[in-house]
This record gives sequence, structure tokens and C-alpha cells, in this order.
Amino acid sequence: MQHETIHAIQMWHCGPAWYDTIFISTDDTSIGMLSMEVTQVLCFFSFVYTNGHSYSCALIHWFDHIANGPNKLTGMWMVRPSLMEDSSKNISVIHVDSIVHSTHLLPIFGHEQVPQSVNYNNSLDLYHRFYVNHFAGHHAFGLAL
Repeated sequence: MQHETIHAIQMWHCGPAWYDTIFISTDDTSIGMLSMEVTQVLCFFSFVYTNGHSYSCALIHWFDHIANGPNKLTGMWMVRPSLMEDSSKNISVIHVDSIVHSTHLLPIFGHEQVPQSVNYNNSLDLYHRFYVNHFAGHHAFGLAL
């Protein structure tokens, strides 16, 4: 059984925030990326409903697929942060059981020089298009095809 830690914390060791990106299952009838969506975890929480059951949840920011298939040059799917009509983040609450695996996003840099201020902490906020990196590990490779 595989174990992994998914982070959603405001401050990590007196440093910057750490909000991981994940795959969530959205369609059990498809396989690979067609069965999942990419999201960023903003918060984990749980609550007890009036029936006495405890529900473990995550607040997530959705990402949209840019195309209906992977990029022909890189073989990687492309996503962008999902926004509402008023340009606010498209966020939802999901049950943690829908989380499949963490994922790694690579910014699509374009032709301009990358500013030295860009780092792992702020790239999801500074860039607007990303490759879903299926080369990050053998689990990701099988999922993001």
C-alpha cells in the first residue's frame, strides 16, 4: 500500500505556504486523465453532521483542461486555473475519498525569460497554463496518460 502526504498549510517551517496539487476522480467510466481533474488543495477539514457521521473534506481550486488530449510535442496534458465569470477562483468542497494522487504541474513558460523571483512557492500564482508532469514518478506516469 502506498502512502503519501498532501500538504495544505499556510506556513511551512516559518517559511512560505504549501498547497499541493492533486488528481481527483470525477468519472469512473473513463481511464487516465479523462477520468480525473487536477485541483489545488487549499484546506483540509472535517465536520460532524447531525446524523453523527464525521466527514473528511478538502477545499479545492479546480483546474480546467486546455485541450481534449495531451500536447503532441511533450505528451503531457495541459491545464489552467479555473475561474468564475467574475475572475474569482472556482473552488469547491470535496470528500477526501475522491483524491486519487498528488500531481506535479510545470509552468508553460513561453518565450520570455523567467524572472529570478519565480520559485516553487509562487509559480502556480504567477503562471496561467501548466503541463501535468507525468514524468514526476511511476505512479504519476500511469495516471496522467
